[in-house]
Amino acid sequence: MTQGSQLQRLVEVMNQLRSPGGCPWDAEQTHESLLKYLLEESYEFVDAVASGDRTDMREELGDVLLQVYFHARIAEEHPTAPFSIEDVAQGIADKLIRRHPHVFAGVEVRDADEVLQNWEEIKKAEKGRTSALDGIAMSQPALPLIEKLLYRAEKYNVDLHTPDSVHIDGDADEGVVGQALLAVIAWAHANGIDAEAALRSEAMKLSQQITSIESR
Repeated sequence: MTQGSQLQRLVEVMNQLRSPGGCPWDAEQTHESLLKYLLEESYEFVDAVASGDRTDMREELGDVLLQVYFHARIAEEHPTAPFSIEDVAQGIADKLIRRHPHVFAGVEVRDADEVLQNWEEIKKAEKGRTSALDGIAMSQPALPLIEKLLYRAEKYNVDLHTPDSVHIDGDADEGVVGQALLAVIAWAHANGIDAEAALRSEAMKLSQQITSIESR
């Protein structure tokens, strides 16, 4: 089968699972009930990429794709504003064309930095954004949220006052800990360091230490 036919096959499988006579569990799911699985599958794909296991990467990416198709199938049933996986695909393809004028419209760019700058400007115009906060997913984990806020503040020329350093002594409380973490993330951001990647690297080292200790 061609790649296209396999994607259509997934549409048909999801339709059968969701339709009368299909799977009772699949039939009762909602956008809200599936959110935790979307997050879990995304993190499992991150783990697969980190491990470099190509078989796991293919499987976990399939699980992420399932979540997209599942949500799109549920969306078809909305009584007043339905949309399908075809609508989703059309929307993202159109967006990619609009956001890449250097590829599809003959606009010249010097480097990847200018590509990113153009992307942000086009997105800002499309969305009618006037605030650095517009479009930021506030429900995301705190570390990437802060990094996104710092990034947007730069793009919108918002002069933030973040702590340069924090003296850590005495009893800890939420405010002091929060200020210390903010200072470190802002310091990393100012120096072009991905704080999430840096912290994950240290987490992997801790994991290896635990494995080493347990194997003694």
